[in-house]
Amino acid sequence: MKKEKIFSSFGILPKEDMLEVRPDFKKLQIGIPKESSFQENRVSLTPESVRLLIANGHSVIIEKGAGLASNFSDEDYTNNGAVLAYSKEEIFKANFILKIEPPTQEEIKLMQRGQELISAVQMSTQSANYFKTLINKNITAFGFEFIKDAQNKLPIVRSMSEIAGNTSMLIAGEYLSNTNQGKGLMLGGISGLTPTNVVIIGAGTVGEYACRSALGLGASVVVFDDSVTKLRRLQNNINNRISTSTLQPKALAKALKRADVAIAALQIGNGKVPCVVSEEMVSEMKKGAVVVDVSIDQGGCFETSEVTSHKKPILIKHDVIHYCVPNIASRVSRTASMAISNILTPILLRIAEEGGVEQAIVKYDSLRRGVYTFKSNLTNKVLSNNFDIPFVDLDLIMQRR
Repeated sequence: MKKEKIFSSFGILPKEDMLEVRPDFKKLQIGIPKESSFQENRVSLTPESVRLLIANGHSVIIEKGAGLASNFSDEDYTNNGAVLAYSKEEIFKANFILKIEPPTQEEIKLMQRGQELISAVQMSTQSANYFKTLINKNITAFGFEFIKDAQNKLPIVRSMSEIAGNTSMLIAGEYLSNTNQGKGLMLGGISGLTPTNVVIIGAGTVGEYACRSALGLGASVVVFDDSVTKLRRLQNNINNRISTSTLQPKALAKALKRADVAIAALQIGNGKVPCVVSEEMVSEMKKGAVVVDVSIDQGGCFETSEVTSHKKPILIKHDVIHYCVPNIASRVSRTASMAISNILTPILLRIAEEGGVEQAIVKYDSLRRGVYTFKSNLTNKVLSNNFDIPFVDLDLIMQRR
């Protein structure tokens, strides 16, 4: 009889051999609810990832229509082994819940005691009651914003920032063109013509990838940040001596007067971003200039910014077009879903191979840092400080076990 082969972090091995090398293997029951949050089009696992997980002995139940906004049909999932559910109640019977947005209050009510959750936290939109409810239900929760990799980086945050940076320049190009009643400018430059001027505020990952895209199109770019170290790192990463400046109001105002495009990409881990561009600065910008405020989910860098939606993405103030849609990655949901799925799938396989969450977080510090509630405790110090909830060090909990 031919042995069935399956994939794992060990390579391709017969099932019999897999049982020999991982005696503590734990089968995961993974539930994927359809996202109900406004403007959320992503899904946490692609059909290909579902196939890999099922081949490794796990089960996946997905709510009907969960992948449609990312152009993954229900048949794509069922053909790869997933079970289709027609209600959230069925989904939340699984022991491991995967979401993009944090669970809503209605979804938390459906969660079972002792379940495990991976999702975004979105601290700026939460209340203390959200975390207390998870704690009372003994939920072990991982946050996208806290999960690290072996290099001590935040892989999901970085991937979404890369997407937001690239996409912000594409958005700016759309609104400069005649198609959207713009000035009729091409974003970039051609021989014999002065290139379009792009101002980028923030030298983090979003700013870096926006800068790469703008330079690739031939635009003239200047980047502002309050950290010289970040500006230096950006120059080294893109291997190009672009114009940079610290956030001096006079220098920023002067650059914005000449700008055809301004990308606001300041990101602060805790709390709101500073408003660095006043309404007066905006009033002196070119007529038809485009502002893409990527920081709008943390308050926005422009005084004139207001939250918009994918259906009505822009507002115009002082003849300047403002694109202020939170969650830009959801605009390219299929790409974003694939990026998230590629990060979550190895994490799930690792958890199973180690015998469950508890064993995995004991062994892997990078995973442990992603946990913010564990066994009726809040284990993230930042959340504890922001929401005045007692903090328990997860390292100490693990040492006692």
